[in-house]
Order: sequence, then structure tokens, then C-alpha cells
Amino acid sequence: MKQISVLKRPVISEKGFAMAEIGKYVFVVDLAATKTEIAQAVEKAFSVHVTAVNTVIIAGKVKRFGKKLGKRSDIKKAIVTVKKGETIEDFKGI
Repeated sequence: MKQISVLKRPVISEKGFAMAEIGKYVFVVDLAATKTEIAQAVEKAFSVHVTAVNTVIIAGKVKRFGKKLGKRSDIKKAIVTVKKGETIEDFKGI
């Protein structure tokens, strides 16, 4: 998998910014991405050293569209811990 397609977007939320203050950053990533691929993509994109990657797959909800049932897409979130003293500057000032 290409590194550019692993990271989809950062998670912009109050909890995400609180975690960023302690060196943990949250990203929505590709469902097929492994922890190693996620770590390499973050290191290459933001020039930091990754110490840990935790992932969670969130199942999409079943929703009704009139008489038909549909399902939202599943998403995978990665919580990336960077080396102490390093930060990802893109999370500052948003």
C-alpha cells in the first residue's frame, strides 16, 4: 500500500486535541493499513519518531432511508504516540 494513501485525515475533536497535548495524535486511516504502515506514513509525512500505534475499527451504523436499510461505511482510527518532546505542528492552532 502506498504511504500517501494510508492516512486519510486527522480527527478534529476536543478529545483529539487533549490527546495531542500529551503526544498522542488521532488519524482516520485506510481499513487495510497495518500498524507498521501507519507508523511509517506518519514518520514520513510529519518528520517525527513514532513510539506506538493503537488502532480501532468502528463499525458503520445501519440507517433507514425511507423503506430501505442502508449501512454507513466502517472506519479505522489510529492513535499514534510520538517520541517525547516531539510534536506534529499541523495540530497546533486549528
